[in-house]
Amino acid sequence: MIQVLNLTKMYGKKSVVEDVSVNIQRGQITSFIGPNGAGKSTLLSMVSRLLDADTGEVLVDKANVRGMKSGEFSKKVSILKQSNYMNVRLTVRELVSFGRFPYSKGRLTDIDKKKIDEALEYMALMDMQDTYLEELSGGQRQRAFIAMVIAQDTDYILLDEPLNNLDMKHSVQIMKILRRLVNELGKTVVIVLHDINFASVYSDRIVALKNGRVVKDGPTEDIIQSDSLREIYDMDIPIKQLNNCRICVYFNS
Repeated sequence: MIQVLNLTKMYGKKSVVEDVSVNIQRGQITSFIGPNGAGKSTLLSMVSRLLDADTGEVLVDKANVRGMKSGEFSKKVSILKQSNYMNVRLTVRELVSFGRFPYSKGRLTDIDKKKIDEALEYMALMDMQDTYLEELSGGQRQRAFIAMVIAQDTDYILLDEPLNNLDMKHSVQIMKILRRLVNELGKTVVIVLHDINFASVYSDRIVALKNGRVVKDGPTEDIIQSDSLREIYDMDIPIKQLNNCRICVYFNS
């Protein structure tokens, strides 16, 4: 379990995240939702140690992340940031092999190569493993970065808006893959999402932030309710049931 305890982050006199406490259960998809500027990405960055908190702490399986060595932390938690631009010419396989760095420090063993092969297979990228990243579509490139995370083989996978700039088809593909990572491999996925319908259909739990604070936290079916969504987004959002999924009809609200 990841325990977030009273995290606060200030920029000048402005609180971007204020006294946030959240428990992230193992073996689930937990989605962070909320309006722009709510503090979702900042919170995820603090959990992943990309950003230092001003106050509070993060525990991963009861260990304080501040006291963990980088190599130890990288074997437990992987992070995929919003911006994945790399100013290096890499093939898909070379990128995915970076996921093994915490283990091999660049000298790939047979175990590392097996994990890389498994990640490429899982993301259906084996046939393009020698293709350069700049030759891929946006969806293919995102799959390659997720394959790198899979190769890292951590219990916890943190993703900051991985559906940005993807079309509907590729967005659905990515969310289905994340669901499989949880269901088939027992991973724990924490994801920042803008589209509440992806959060509704694929999440086990939702944490909603607004103005840097947690305003709702609970099972998906408890959060995807009109009164809860009104509190989060300041909109009246009707909800329709479709194939056992709760769909938020916010387009003409």
